[in-house]
Amino acid sequence: MKTNYLICLLIVICSNVHAQIKHGLRDAQGRHIISRGFVVNTNDHKGEVFFNSDDYLRMERMGANAQVIRLELGKLSSFPGGKLDQNYLKKLDTLVAHGRNSGMKTVFKMTVYGVDSFKWEDFWKNKKNEYDTYINAWRVIWKRYATENSVLGYDIVNEPRKLTMDISYTELTKKYLVPLYQKIIDACHEINADKKVLVQSIFMNKGEGIDNNQYAEITVPINRKNVIFAPHIYQDKIDFIKPVMDRFDSESDLLEAPIYIGEWGFPTFASTDTLIAGDLGQLRYRELYIRTAEVFDRMGVGSIKAWFLGNRSMQNFLPGGPSTWAIFSDEKAAGTIERKYITDVIARPYPQTIAGDIQNFMFHFATRTLDLNLRSDNSKGASKIFIGANRHYPDGFSILIDSDFVMYHNPLKNAGLEVYKLPENVNPSDFIWDDKTQKLLILKWPKDKSDLHVQIVPGIRDFKVLE
Repeated sequence: MKTNYLICLLIVICSNVHAQIKHGLRDAQGRHIISRGFVVNTNDHKGEVFFNSDDYLRMERMGANAQVIRLELGKLSSFPGGKLDQNYLKKLDTLVAHGRNSGMKTVFKMTVYGVDSFKWEDFWKNKKNEYDTYINAWRVIWKRYATENSVLGYDIVNEPRKLTMDISYTELTKKYLVPLYQKIIDACHEINADKKVLVQSIFMNKGEGIDNNQYAEITVPINRKNVIFAPHIYQDKIDFIKPVMDRFDSESDLLEAPIYIGEWGFPTFASTDTLIAGDLGQLRYRELYIRTAEVFDRMGVGSIKAWFLGNRSMQNFLPGGPSTWAIFSDEKAAGTIERKYITDVIARPYPQTIAGDIQNFMFHFATRTLDLNLRSDNSKGASKIFIGANRHYPDGFSILIDSDFVMYHNPLKNAGLEVYKLPENVNPSDFIWDDKTQKLLILKWPKDKSDLHVQIVPGIRDFKVLE
């Protein structure tokens, strides 16, 4: 009996030696990608929003390698009050170009803003061929960006609703939502066969959430390729973060699609900017965001934070006063004054692009340590790790790989990276610190086809401890 137990244990251990996170994406070179970034709005409730190259550099220095551009249905379709706007398309071209120039992948997300009225109850019944009108709006985007390599894909229906329909969420999903998804995906892949299609679940009516999750469960498969599951999570209760994500994980298995969190981060209140403690205070928000980030990192999911905006977007939509999803506090559309109690969590260190397989990673906020386990594959090219030294390591940082590699960055010197200890066959010039974008570029791993433990730790190490 004891022998059988040991054999089973050995099988489990061996099967997990090269295990990897299941939610990361792959680029054209086969590198493992973790996507992070922001929702980029083309308008807010006060009018149009514009961004420039400085805004995108700011995103990049906060760890963004992706953007989700929020589309307005009224500027792309013939729904009542809508009309295809050529100037709007040029604006989208500019946003895509800014993203591409900053090394970001773009996802487009369709919202129903900008039309005279949009009734979900009528839309689902499709009596006036609403589905075709909706798909035709998407075709404008699909055709325009079919050959644009920096466009990753399309989030095809944003927060679909049931509202007053006399139907269960399960039936609405099975009878209307999934068939619509299949119809849109098929139309998309006729034009963009290699692009990803992102899908969400039904946004439940207020007060009908289950276990503090406001999004209904997807219980039937879509049975299409190149699908990504892009749920939203606006969770304000720490104890529910992991159960909600666990449910998303099971839906991901059903859909055979990795998770890419399309929006996250409970909105802050105007009063939060002036309070440290209490239910609306900054300490509570920091812990809430940290606990959410820890679950994301443990699962290895990509995540997009709403919104890359300033306080012009603040509204009264929650009890407790004016609130917003925006990450800046200045009174304009595109801000610069960070809400650092949340942005320092959003902009935490992580592996952006890894030549090989990411087995697991975690940024430990208490010790400011990034732990990364990976299986290297130098044939796939260079790797990038976002470090964010300007906010996380003002005291400098060290790079440790296994027990025989130590390089460090001293912020008091303008010297990039310095060497403490390297294996004989390793070239230190393969490790490049880019201060402008706050990234570590790794041209070649010290050992190929090997399991490596990489750490980014604070300070100029007491190297005597390592000897």
